[in-house]
Amino acid sequence: MSKPQVARNMAVYFTYVVTTDDGKTMEQSDIPIGYVHGGSSGLLPKLERSLEGLSEGESLDVEIFPEDGFGESKPELIYREKIDNVPKEFRKVGAEPKFKNEDGEVRSFTVTGIEDGDVIMDGNHPYAGKVIIFCVTITEVRDAEVEEISNGRPKDTPAPVIH
Repeated sequence: MSKPQVARNMAVYFTYVVTTDDGKTMEQSDIPIGYVHGGSSGLLPKLERSLEGLSEGESLDVEIFPEDGFGESKPELIYREKIDNVPKEFRKVGAEPKFKNEDGEVRSFTVTGIEDGDVIMDGNHPYAGKVIIFCVTITEVRDAEVEEISNGRPKDTPAPVIH
């Protein structure tokens, strides 16, 4: 009997490593994450399409360009603020403050530098403007239940979050 393949309405579990096109590891999950293929999974569409037809144990590298993933970096989302105007807990590289605009929308920023008495904060996604490679290994494929199909994810796993 052949192994089930990734197809519409199948519950799919996979592990992954995200690298930049120069080989730097950005993110890794050795604990399988799950989604329902062909639904509202939250995966990048190019990544989801690339997994179609794979079976348990198979691996694939998927190259994602900015236009297929996290977009180009927008200079208008990079801010400099005097260090005295920034709460102490956010005065370090890697800190992740959140700000609300006039419309009530919340955006996360990452402190990327501290220079000349200023804190530099970037509101772009960390992968914006980068070519990234998802190295994916399928760990399980099974028929999704009706409830899972409507939720877009298997009931035993949270929605996939690729940072």
